[in-house]
Amino acid sequence: MPFKVIPAVDLKDGKCVQLQQGKADSILVELEDPVEVAVRWVEEGAGALHVIDLSGAFGGKLFHEDVILEIKERTGVEMQVGGGIRDIDVAERLLNRGIDRVILGTLAFRDVKAVKALAREHPGRIMVAVDSKGGKVVVDGWRRETDLSPVELAKVYGDCEVSLLYTNVDVEGLMKGIKLEAIEEVVREVRLPVYVAGGVSSLEDVKAVKEAGAAGVVLGSALYTGKLRLKDALTLEES
Repeated sequence: MPFKVIPAVDLKDGKCVQLQQGKADSILVELEDPVEVAVRWVEEGAGALHVIDLSGAFGGKLFHEDVILEIKERTGVEMQVGGGIRDIDVAERLLNRGIDRVILGTLAFRDVKAVKALAREHPGRIMVAVDSKGGKVVVDGWRRETDLSPVELAKVYGDCEVSLLYTNVDVEGLMKGIKLEAIEEVVREVRLPVYVAGGVSSLEDVKAVKEAGAAGVVLGSALYTGKLRLKDALTLEES
């Protein structure tokens, strides 16, 4: 499986934003038109997009479905979508409307049986969010800590044809680099494709994630602030 470099398009109150540490009031970047932002990343060479409804993550339900579907229609590229998808019917609807992968975090923790059934119906199109804070999985928009470690949650889905999105909330949005050991542990312990987000701040970080054996990397704040250029990161897809 080729390594993928995936720009993030995070949606909040109709805008494209980047938050620090996932805190609603800690806005690092705010752009008016998320659809145009998504189109720009594709024009710069992105073959996939990572679209998160932050309003949905905080509010517990999807808020930006129309924007998400417009991004898909305008760009036509592979898309993985998450944030507030806490109902199997909503996940099904997005899949049926052409979204390539839906990202389930809170629902994947709360209703394993239903998510596994969905994964059987849509093999390869379910992504389980493994959001880690202080070494424990967090849910409900990263506000509630569970008693599971990232590896423990990942192994729950080890018998399914799903992928994992591992985000280290401790470094997310800070642009100070990744915690490589934590990434390596998840990749090593779980035989599923692992995509990595959180703290990726340089080309060296992207290289390290790739060398750790991850299937791909999600780029957010570093991309939007100009600390990392997409075209530079995309060279690692081919190398």
